[in-house]
Amino acid sequence: MASLKETKTRIASVKSTLQITAAMKMVAAAKLHRAQQAIAGMLPYQEKLHEILQDLLADRSVRAALDTPLLQDNGSPRVAVVAFSSNSSLCGGFNATAVKSLLGELAALEDAGLQREQIDLYSVGRKVAEAARKTGFPVRRDASSLLDKPAYEPAAELARELTESFEKGEVGRIVLLYNHYKSNAAQPPTREVYLPLELPAALESRSDDDLIVEPDRKEVVEALLPKVLLLKIYTVLMDSFAAEQAARTVAMQLASDNADELLDQLTLEYNKRRQQAITSELLDIVGGSLA
Repeated sequence: MASLKETKTRIASVKSTLQITAAMKMVAAAKLHRAQQAIAGMLPYQEKLHEILQDLLADRSVRAALDTPLLQDNGSPRVAVVAFSSNSSLCGGFNATAVKSLLGELAALEDAGLQREQIDLYSVGRKVAEAARKTGFPVRRDASSLLDKPAYEPAAELARELTESFEKGEVGRIVLLYNHYKSNAAQPPTREVYLPLELPAALESRSDDDLIVEPDRKEVVEALLPKVLLLKIYTVLMDSFAAEQAARTVAMQLASDNADELLDQLTLEYNKRRQQAITSELLDIVGGSLA
């Protein structure tokens, strides 16, 4: 059984850890709040833009008039995978889920017959980059710096690089892998095809006669298409960032709760042993006086 000194040392250690986890929880909660505000104002805008674009693209004549390779398979066998994670740990199972999703996607591509040199990996987060390198998988670009201070322009720069590689025919498909912020307790892994733009079959029969488009549909689509693609990467970045902060907030709350529980147990143990020690000393004193 631990001595009083050892128990007291453990109590001090747990208190120190509790201060750290509480501070990390406060920082993560503040970052989560800012990310939630950004997503609340941005996600509906991005979704509405995408909906308008899909409505316009439902017109076959508009698609036929467009001079862009972004809507169809360019025939390239190469695939670009953009995987999002965090740059640090202590966020529960967030990174484990991101790494599992990435490794599963890479394995599926290899099972489909692609060689590793036919897969371009873009990592937004050091954890997925480290996981890929451990398996011997090359990382074409490590964009982990985007997470240091998430902003639109750096994310748009990555989107331009991805779009350009697709337009040039360097890759035939671009896939996004990230953890979607559903709630503080749920950040499910999400897979989306970034390019080519997929047009749901239901849109083929949708009527958009109620839309008034000026100057004309073709010009509006040509102006809207790059904006939607640029905004998508930034939206995913902020979505993943919010999921990370939510996971870290919950993880630090659980760690703090565990530390509080352990602290209560150690304090109770310390008080019992101290009381036993005092009682023993009193009995020795009383026994000595009677002798």
